[in-house]
Amino acid sequence: MPWTRTLLAASAVCVLLLTGSAACGSSDARDRGDGGVSPSPVGKVLDDTDDDGRHYREVDKDEAPDVAIEVQPDPDGDGSGWDVRLTLHAFRFSPAGAEARAVAGRGLAYLFVDGRLVSRLRALDHRLPADLVPRGTHQVTVRLYADDGTVWAVDGDPVESTADVTASEAETETETGTGMKADTETTTETTTGTAAETTEVPAPTASALYRAQH
Repeated sequence: MPWTRTLLAASAVCVLLLTGSAACGSSDARDRGDGGVSPSPVGKVLDDTDDDGRHYREVDKDEAPDVAIEVQPDPDGDGSGWDVRLTLHAFRFSPAGAEARAVAGRGLAYLFVDGRLVSRLRALDHRLPADLVPRGTHQVTVRLYADDGTVWAVDGDPVESTADVTASEAETETETGTGMKADTETTTETTTGTAAETTEVPAPTASALYRAQH
């Protein structure tokens, strides 16, 4: 009968619409980047990246976190390592295993020596082995990251602090002959955006203190 054919045609159109709607939903899910970094309302993800390809996450200066780094030779003077201490503002460390998403004022710190990642930090204090800072001048940098791996940034620059450390050895005379005594010459550098200022600080002993702040 005609009404039967009409009913079947209407049912077919309904099924087609439902199927098309479902397919569009799956396409939207793929367009959102399934398996990639999910969109976040915190700041704006920039095209700029760090050396490892992690994108910068731009936030307003008034809401941005801040970090300062202090690097001090081993107080015992045995040359076994360096004590690193961080000072944080508007930022706190997330616990290990935190969800991989950006949360304002949260995340972890990456520690670099001469641009090479040496540690991921979730605490204010860290011991830097002496073999990572051999004789010569080295840059020790701390940079703040969100839990999704993006870099906290202000005005297109990463939130970080750098200390320039120069380690040297001085030859000294002893009663039994000539020996080697560890000594240290130091400079500090404060990095804020693209500006950098370097100040030499004489350090006659291995207990000299280096501090870099924004």
